[in-house]
Amino acid sequence: MNIIYASSEGYPFVKTGGLGDVIYSLPKELSKDKDLNISIFLPYYNTIKYSDKYDIEYVTNFYVNLGWRNQYCGIFKTTLNNITYYFIDNNYYFDRAKPYGDYDDGEKFAFFSKAILESIFKLNLYPDIIHCHDWQTALVPIFLKAFYSHLDNFKNAKTVFTIHNIEYQGKVGNNFFHEVLGLGNEFFDTIHYDDCLNFMKSAIVLSDKVTTVSRTYAHEIKHAYFAHGLQYVINDYAYKISGIVNGIDTQLYNSETDKTIKYNFDLKSLDKKADNKTYLQKQLGLPVNKDIPMIGIISRLVSHKGLDLVEYIADELLQQSVQLVILGTGDYHFEEFFRNLQYRYPDKVSSNILFDAKLANQIYASSDFFLMPSKTEPCGLSQLIAMRYGTVPIVRETGGLFDTVTPFDKTTLNDGRGFTFKTYNAHDMLHSINLALDLYQDKPVLKHLIKNDLDYNSSWTESAKESLKLYKSI
Repeated sequence: MNIIYASSEGYPFVKTGGLGDVIYSLPKELSKDKDLNISIFLPYYNTIKYSDKYDIEYVTNFYVNLGWRNQYCGIFKTTLNNITYYFIDNNYYFDRAKPYGDYDDGEKFAFFSKAILESIFKLNLYPDIIHCHDWQTALVPIFLKAFYSHLDNFKNAKTVFTIHNIEYQGKVGNNFFHEVLGLGNEFFDTIHYDDCLNFMKSAIVLSDKVTTVSRTYAHEIKHAYFAHGLQYVINDYAYKISGIVNGIDTQLYNSETDKTIKYNFDLKSLDKKADNKTYLQKQLGLPVNKDIPMIGIISRLVSHKGLDLVEYIADELLQQSVQLVILGTGDYHFEEFFRNLQYRYPDKVSSNILFDAKLANQIYASSDFFLMPSKTEPCGLSQLIAMRYGTVPIVRETGGLFDTVTPFDKTTLNDGRGFTFKTYNAHDMLHSINLALDLYQDKPVLKHLIKNDLDYNSSWTESAKESLKLYKSI
């Protein structure tokens, strides 16, 4: 089976969030199957092009029609983990300071989507599956239907589209239809929605299968609260939508081998986890005391991550014997709130308003609890990473958090993996935090819970099996 992944990012070449992790880990897991031939298409961003870390070779170049435009497209490639990576080169679109956030993102990723199909044709590839991810590649199915499906290269091609976050849909004005896409009028209704063009809508309509990154999220987006206006489309096409929970790279995130943390440890050496805590306390200028429970937050500092709940009960929480360590960047309001919180509670709070992957891993390894009170969370990777370091998650029951963090019952010593709350309410969250802090004093029971977390299989093995089953079904 020939599988092509189309994505705007993929680790290790470019990563801004969970999408980059998925495009690295899922193909890597599937590549273990010798019957699968896997390729990945990424934009040739300047951060890749001008880096000396990668051995990338030139393949060919040609031009891609985009409305009235005739745009240069270069193809470069490299091989990693038995996977061929193809890079779409165009300085006008991809020689930018950052992958997203430009005024012409719609045109940029329309070019990228069409260039992928043109590249498949020019490179004489014959895909069985083209798996597209999020709005940036959502135009692949409509371009395939309009311009390429009659070609021999695409006679067996089926499309899968994955919604990583339905909040970002790829919306542009109606004039974009003829001006940029160059589609025939018969496709207007396919992409038109709510008085604009909607890339994601067209992919949901035309893809053979649609997936989300957790089972619960696949159900949640049928409702207006989660769907950001697309609930009617989701419900119309619910018959082909399913959820497959993301995994993580368990070799990369491993408390026993991770070289980015100060002390490696396992269940039998949890004293080393406590040593990580005292090391982090020294590094961050917090009082050094291994017996103070530490709560970690590693997040984009934005409202849908539930940080308004943290803001509401922060003073109440910090009356207790606890330390709070925050890492992330985002909205000015939350950045300033956490800075001020550290100013008011210097012995209890460390607010690190930055992105630092090494510090993130040290926080995962050092914290006793990991707080993730998201308003919405399609899948979430942080709770999975935290569990790999024996750090107990405290989460709201939504999306992938509901699927991966089952509630722990200390009276029955069940196989639960953390503390949860359902209602989006600050004091419900605080109640769950207090239950965790109470349990912290009962070390044998806490160790049982940590064992549940360390034993949880968060690898891509099962997710890859489900993905392959999906591919074979179409």
